[in-house]
Amino acid sequence: MTTNTSGRTRRLSAELSVSPLGLGCMGMSYAYGPTDRAEALATIRRALDLGVTFVDTADMYAAGENEELVGEAIAGRRDEVILATKFGILVDPATSRPNGVNGSPDYVRTAIDRSLTRLGVDHVDLYYLHRPDPQVPIEETVGAMAGLVAAGKVGVLGLSEASAGTIRRAVAVHPIAAIQSEWSIFSRDIEESVVPTARELHIGLVPYSPLGRGQLTGAATSTTDLADDDFRRTLPRWQTDNLAANQALVDRVRAIASAHGAAPAQVALAWLLAQGDDVVPIPGTKRRNHLEENAGAVDVALSRADLAELSDLRASGDRYPDMAWVQRDTPALG
Repeated sequence: MTTNTSGRTRRLSAELSVSPLGLGCMGMSYAYGPTDRAEALATIRRALDLGVTFVDTADMYAAGENEELVGEAIAGRRDEVILATKFGILVDPATSRPNGVNGSPDYVRTAIDRSLTRLGVDHVDLYYLHRPDPQVPIEETVGAMAGLVAAGKVGVLGLSEASAGTIRRAVAVHPIAAIQSEWSIFSRDIEESVVPTARELHIGLVPYSPLGRGQLTGAATSTTDLADDDFRRTLPRWQTDNLAANQALVDRVRAIASAHGAAPAQVALAWLLAQGDDVVPIPGTKRRNHLEENAGAVDVALSRADLAELSDLRASGDRYPDMAWVQRDTPALG
C-alpha cells in the first residue's frame, strides 16, 4: 500500500508548515549519474499527489536546469507546493561543479530574479543561502535576503550548512525559518552545536542526504555500482575500506527494517523523524517507486531500543573530502 501524507504537517517555524517529508530534486538533474527528465517530472507530480508537497531545488543544480524542471513539474499546481530553492554556490560552466560561493548583496538580488524566472513563479516560499560566503559577513547577506521578503519575492529565509555562530548572527538581522544540513544515521556532526542552537532559536531542521547518499538503502554496495560521473566516487565514505565498514552497519539497519516489515530507507527516515517534530527530511530520488517507498517512512514506528541501536552507529569516513565546505563561518561585520 502506498502511503498518502496529505493533511499531515510539521512546523519548521511560526510562519512555515510543510509536509513531514520533502522531496530533494538535485539528483534528477545533477551529480548522481544518468537522468531521465520524463521520469523526474512524473516523480515530482506523484509526490504532490501523495501529499509530499515540500519541494527542494537550487540554482546550482545542473546550472539552473533543475529549477526549470521543478518549474515545469509544478506548473498549474503552484498552490499545492511549499517551494524551496537556494543560491550562493557558483558553478564552473565547463564542468557544472561548484566553483566558489557568492553571498554579496548584489548577487542575492540577481540570483533570486534568475531563480524565479527559471521556476516560472513570482515567489518562493523558502529561500536558502546555500553556503555562507567566507568573504562576506553573514549580516550583509541576510540583510539583502530580508529585502527579498519585503519585496514579496520570498516567504521566509533559511541557511544551509552554517555554523552555530553564523546562525546566531543571521537571526540578529532577520528571522531564520530553517537550517538545511546533512543529517542521517551516518552523518551526526550537526548534533553537537547546530541542532541545539536551532532549537534554542526555534528554527526548523531540514536534513538533506538523509539516506546517506544511498548507502543506508543498501542499494549501492560498491563504487562499481555508480556511474563514472557520480560524485559519490569522490566522497571518503565511498572509498574501499570505509565502504566495507559502512556496509556492515547497513546490515544492522536491514535487520531492524526486516523486524518491522519495512525497507532500510524507511527505517533511516523514521529515525530522523523521531528526532523531533521540527525535523523534516528531504530524501532525494529520481524515480516514483523510491518516492513511494520513502513516503511510507511516516508510518514506521521505531521502538526506543531500535532508536538507541541506530543512534549508536557511526559511519567510517567524513561526509565530504573537505569538511571546511560545511558548518561555515563568515568574517565579522565591519
